[in-house]
Amino acid sequence: MERRFYNTIVENPASFRIGIASALMLSIFIIGTIGYHLIEGMSFFDGLYMTFITISTIGFAEIKSLTIEGRIFTMAIFIFGIGIISYIASQTTQLLFESELFLRRAMNKRLEKMDQHYIICGYGRIGHRIAQVLTDAQLPMVIVENRDSSIRRVEDDKHVYVKGDAQDENVLREAGITKAKALICTLSSDQDNVFTTLLAREMNNDLYILVRANENKNRNRILRAGADKVISPYDVGADRMANVILRPNVEQFIETMTRGDEQDHTFDEVLVSEGSQLANKSLAEINVSNLFEVLIIAIIPSGGRIKFNPKSSDVIQSGDSLVLLGDIRKIQAFRSEMCNDNRSLAERAEQIEKADNN
Repeated sequence: MERRFYNTIVENPASFRIGIASALMLSIFIIGTIGYHLIEGMSFFDGLYMTFITISTIGFAEIKSLTIEGRIFTMAIFIFGIGIISYIASQTTQLLFESELFLRRAMNKRLEKMDQHYIICGYGRIGHRIAQVLTDAQLPMVIVENRDSSIRRVEDDKHVYVKGDAQDENVLREAGITKAKALICTLSSDQDNVFTTLLAREMNNDLYILVRANENKNRNRILRAGADKVISPYDVGADRMANVILRPNVEQFIETMTRGDEQDHTFDEVLVSEGSQLANKSLAEINVSNLFEVLIIAIIPSGGRIKFNPKSSDVIQSGDSLVLLGDIRKIQAFRSEMCNDNRSLAERAEQIEKADNN
């Protein structure tokens, strides 16, 4: 008990001082109530009321004319009461300031420990959604944002963040760009995206850079700036909307496959690891469709070109990646039993550079 009390004083002295001051304030109310009762013969409630209007300086009229002793007592109550109120106010302000500093120090410690993490520049609708996906995959990330409204949203979502402009070299360095695995740039201006990409590529040549393009005409500029991949959400959205008109059944199928946690079937990828039962066997030999009820859409050889709609005679090698369509649980069973692929989502994300280069 004594140890816990000591820790409270050492670790949070401002809170301790506020607690002491509050106890003193309560004592003044008790002393004032009893004092007016004894000196002026007031009831305990009237004594409490007189103490309250004296300390709060409301200025209401006295309940009764006070004697000289009562007036001296009132002045003493006022002086001590105002002093304690001022002390509590100053300590509360200091506590809030120290709390902000404590949170900032805690954030800096988390930033220092970051390694092979993902930096998301911009926390608008797209950045927020990407952060949700990376959080679900338990991937480490840092948000870079300079708008106060977005910063509040980042804090509510409990993400590690750096407040500042992504086009500032010091801000990117604080976000740990030299140790980062990838940078995802979702700024609202293509000009800002280009400059951030140039700066990021200069600071870390091994960094994987994924950039949002707001206008399709700027795609090549962003690629020349050093981006590994450029995606235009507007083009993607427009294509999806066009497919609703031109190929409604195909679009319905794709929407079902990509709906998130609601779907039973999905697209996924597996790695044929060393010791896999699939190694050096053709699709006809393994008979995946009948055993696991999953469909192999493509084979991606290690360092080779993608084979879409592979033939039954195509042979699978160790190190190949397979793109599958099927029930989520059955894909997972196929991954573990046949492919010997027990990687987590975070470990699978390490293949982004390789997959993009192919």
